[in-house]
Amino acid sequence: MEKEISGVRIQCIKGDIAAQGDMDAVVNAANAELMPGGGVAGAIHRAAGPGLAEECTSLAPIKPGEAVITGAHHLPNRYVIHCLGPVYGVDKPEEKLLANCYRNALKRSEEKGIRSVAFPAISTGAFGYPLEEAAQVALRTVMKEAPSLRFVKIIRFVLFSTRDYAVFEEILAQLASGEHV
Repeated sequence: MEKEISGVRIQCIKGDIAAQGDMDAVVNAANAELMPGGGVAGAIHRAAGPGLAEECTSLAPIKPGEAVITGAHHLPNRYVIHCLGPVYGVDKPEEKLLANCYRNALKRSEEKGIRSVAFPAISTGAFGYPLEEAAQVALRTVMKEAPSLRFVKIIRFVLFSTRDYAVFEEILAQLASGEHV
């Protein structure tokens, strides 16, 4: 599934965030200390190797909504952008903090002249953010940011499960057609 907004292609695919070799950057759904963990952070750190955790040490801790950028080490990309999403029901206001993750990741991308960036569904795993709400925030935010992007031309959402993919695909189609979600 792909839609174009202001010259920026927004894609949804089912796949592995750590295996997006055609993307300049991948986004890590990080923990505050930027260390390996479960889910997306575990997959990215395993694929990148121990150098990633080593590079992250001086950048931590980060706060919900913040984004920092590192090299990609053994990943097939140039960069990893680490975002700390909100823990649903704990970090308030959740919607603003989650939107800030996407906005700040795109800001880091623009600062480095990155042309393509792959996002996971930030905060929807262990942090408990309801998938449909998270997809709406993510897609609305990138669609709103698209007209102001100078370098980023491809934004890909990489969803691990069939259900996650189906939800993102449906919401992208609705938003792109002008339906209110």
